[in-house]
Amino acid sequence: MAGEHAHVSERDAPPLRERPWLLPHNRKLRHLQGITIRHLTLAATASRPRGKTCDDEAIPSTLKTPTKTLALRESKGLTHSRSSSDLAIAEDADTARRSNGSLRRPSTPSKPVRPGFGRGLRRRSTTEWANASPLVRQKRLEDISAGRMADTFFSLHVQGQEEPVYISEVAEKAMNPNFKFFDLGPCGPGVTRLDKLTVRVWAKSEMMQGWQYLIDYTVRLGSLQFIGKTLGGFRHPLPQNSLLFHMTDGIYTSLLDLPVRDSARRELLAPPKEHPDGRVLASSSYDALMRLSTLDDCIQDALTTRNRIADEIESILATNKENIRTVESVAESEEKLRTMQAAVTAEKRRVVAVRRRRDELQANIQRRRDLLHTGRKEQDAADAELPELHTKRKETQELAYKVEEDILGQRRRICEDLLRIFPIEPVPGKTLAFTIRGLTLANSAFDDAKEDVTSAALGFVAQVVCSLSPYFSVLLPYPISPHGSTSTIEDPLAVTQNNQSNLRTYPLYMKNVVRYRFEYGVFLLNKNIEILSNSLGVRPVDIRHTLPNLKYLLYIATAGKGELPARKAGGIKGLLRQDGLLSRTGSMDSTLTASSLGTPTTELRKSLEIVGKKMDAKANGTPPSAIGGLQQRQNLHPGSRLRPSE
Repeated sequence: MAGEHAHVSERDAPPLRERPWLLPHNRKLRHLQGITIRHLTLAATASRPRGKTCDDEAIPSTLKTPTKTLALRESKGLTHSRSSSDLAIAEDADTARRSNGSLRRPSTPSKPVRPGFGRGLRRRSTTEWANASPLVRQKRLEDISAGRMADTFFSLHVQGQEEPVYISEVAEKAMNPNFKFFDLGPCGPGVTRLDKLTVRVWAKSEMMQGWQYLIDYTVRLGSLQFIGKTLGGFRHPLPQNSLLFHMTDGIYTSLLDLPVRDSARRELLAPPKEHPDGRVLASSSYDALMRLSTLDDCIQDALTTRNRIADEIESILATNKENIRTVESVAESEEKLRTMQAAVTAEKRRVVAVRRRRDELQANIQRRRDLLHTGRKEQDAADAELPELHTKRKETQELAYKVEEDILGQRRRICEDLLRIFPIEPVPGKTLAFTIRGLTLANSAFDDAKEDVTSAALGFVAQVVCSLSPYFSVLLPYPISPHGSTSTIEDPLAVTQNNQSNLRTYPLYMKNVVRYRFEYGVFLLNKNIEILSNSLGVRPVDIRHTLPNLKYLLYIATAGKGELPARKAGGIKGLLRQDGLLSRTGSMDSTLTASSLGTPTTELRKSLEIVGKKMDAKANGTPPSAIGGLQQRQNLHPGSRLRPSE
């Protein structure tokens, strides 16, 4: 029964902690790798409160009252947790360990259960500023963090040295500052073989003006307690301003409240070797120890011999230092020589490329000189011909001006004839009301107009517009088909269904046609009159006035000084070629002869070609400014009856 009880106790005992590799008397400063601080506190705190009070509150029945329990919990202040890791994870792990070990949980809870909320009990917040605005909460959190967070650094001191052997970097704004690991090996064996050191910690928060001397802790490494390889498996709460020493085999600290077990001493030593039969094996024999001592002596002799040989090698190297330096400089000199040879080769290649470029530039300069010489010769020849060309240009310009005046005179004569053939007279007593050949034509208002009279009047207008188009050198955008009282006009840009050409033709008569097509045809006729007026630099006030605009157009076209020129021989036949197409260059029957103009026939033809090109340019949409300039040139010569445009 006793054996079974002992076996059950050993099985139910908690698992042993990790064991260190270093024995307490073997811990030296050479094994120290780093130091961290946990639960940094700048102000002194009160002693730890007692778990329970010695009054009626300790009675279990009083804690079960919901109102009493809630009041006690609200009156209790919030304190900072001193755990080294997450409490939730630790509690879950401890619960799982206890459940796996088949331990029986206590029937009475160690802490009072939070009471439920009834209908008459109102739940209150556990913090005083839970319902405060986010700005106030943020401000209070910043104040709390400013009081707890601090900038820290530490220094290590050993006995016999005034200056610190190591000074850490500054860890900024942290309650659990971590510092970089270090190595004390460069300090020499006088430091690394010690087992005692002093750690001094300085801190400064936002509320302090300077650094505060916070901790002065002298410790022997053999007296430290091993807490594990890492802090993840350590569940015991750490005290305030706790220093953790990171050694080569794990983390050590000084904890006075860790639970101590009987097996703690056995954990520090390696378990003895046991025989399969249960017998304990004997230790090493005397012969084995002597062999080990002899081997140690051999090792020491080998080390002494190695040091002696090293000293001899150093002396030989010091004696032959100059020779060794000369030998070592051979490879360096060879490398410099190869570098110089490569640089010389690259420079030669660059010189060849520069010379080639120089030859190309010289050839290019010579070619340009030849071209400049040739250009000067051509320029000298052109300068020699320039006076003759100036004379010819002046003669040709005068001839062109005379031809233009003759053309304008013939156009005046033709417009006078059209006014006599199609007289446009005002209607007495009516404003802007005119008749053409005695037929009244309304200004785009045909409600009370007579259909036959209006159709005939529009036929006369269409005939006049078609007659003026070739003499004004203007191509009408809306072609007109004059057929008397059944004249039509076409809109090439009209959008129709299935591209029907007959729908693009609009009537200029009112009988048996759709009214809007007739009105649109009159609008297109007025647009043609406007385009003819624009070719003379005249802008109609209202395009709906058909006869007033046409009258004003003919009035402007017939304006001028001097008598009207006589009609040239040949008539309209002079405007036709042998192939029947219109020609703007003229012929021998319809233009002035060379003898009448006093210039050669070839020059006359050239001048007429120039005039024809200018008229084509005006027909293709020459700006009114160019037409105004042409009329101004016409006013410079005698015989012109047109005034320059304003």
